[in-house]
Amino acid sequence: MVQRMPRVERREQILDAATRAFARSGYTATGLDDVAAEAGITRVLLYRHFDSKNDMYRAVLERARLRLQEQLGSDGYHAETIPALLRAAAADPDGFRLLFRHAAREPEFRDVIDTFRSHSRDVAYSYLMEIPHDAMRDWAARLLPTVTLEAVLTWLDAGQPDPDRAPDRIRKIVQAVIQATAESSS
Repeated sequence: MVQRMPRVERREQILDAATRAFARSGYTATGLDDVAAEAGITRVLLYRHFDSKNDMYRAVLERARLRLQEQLGSDGYHAETIPALLRAAAADPDGFRLLFRHAAREPEFRDVIDTFRSHSRDVAYSYLMEIPHDAMRDWAARLLPTVTLEAVLTWLDAGQPDPDRAPDRIRKIVQAVIQATAESSS
């Protein structure tokens, strides 16, 4: 007699497989057959847990977003923000890539990450109050999260080199952007 996997465990198994499959090819190029094959189950079983490919992808993105939020917290930028961001990316590299590489470029799913980006921009803006020129401060506040996220994505893509020193290196990049912006606005 074959023992069935509990529903919650099966759903997590499917989400894990879907995360890997979607991270490889993106939403459009990944079919439900790809996800089913990755999970080692039938397509019919997918439909017992998700109404559609769209529903499954949103669940994957939401799970990745919640994991990231748990790692980062919501108390703004501080000394542990960049190390926490790197830990979150290392713990779930496929989910991180889906959020910041794929979903960010897919209009239908961009809303999942827009709130995070907006919050990051607001935090950066408040951190940059010493820049007197509003337009330069706004530009830097938009640039800092983008530069930081691209640095983390590139770090992931390069195989996560020198993880102990990566936070300091990214922090130096952030400081260079702030310094360049502050100098150009004086």
